[in-house]
Amino acid sequence: MIIVNTMMKIRKNSLFPFLHGGHDPDMNTDEYFIEVALEEARLAYEEDEIPVGAVITMGEKILARAHNAPISGNDPSAHAEILAIRKAAERIGNYRLCETTLYVTIEPCVMCAGAIIQARIPRVVFGAPDPKNGAVVSLYNILEDGRLNHSAEVIGGVLGDECGEILSRYFREKRVRTPCI
Repeated sequence: MIIVNTMMKIRKNSLFPFLHGGHDPDMNTDEYFIEVALEEARLAYEEDEIPVGAVITMGEKILARAHNAPISGNDPSAHAEILAIRKAAERIGNYRLCETTLYVTIEPCVMCAGAIIQARIPRVVFGAPDPKNGAVVSLYNILEDGRLNHSAEVIGGVLGDECGEILSRYFREKRVRTPCI
């Protein structure tokens, strides 16, 4: 089942208790982990990669965090989500990531949505929608396609403005340096 926050407001969730210490007590768990994903996106930005970050949690514990690295790794599959899924699976010793949540700064693409299904991730929270490549709500609804063997709850728009801004800034700067992009 997919739950999309169509008004792009933050939905307080009851799946995770509030974390204590280290962040604003008024910030809910989804906002907190999207902020951690934004830290990863900032690292990608500093490395001149498209600034996307991802975090996978189990309860309040971060299993993995990653940022885009296809340019530096010469690997078109090195999206933040894929790298985080690989790290989390290795950490728990199982490719099935049941009872986890994937937090990502932008709506997953088709490739990443496929990996989410294969990993059996039950919950996905993203920041900014991706009207050109989004495979979760914008162009496709892969995670709610009943023909597939898995579905996931989806929450969109968590810190969406902040997540969208870092991407917009990156591409604005790229166009100034390289007009043909």
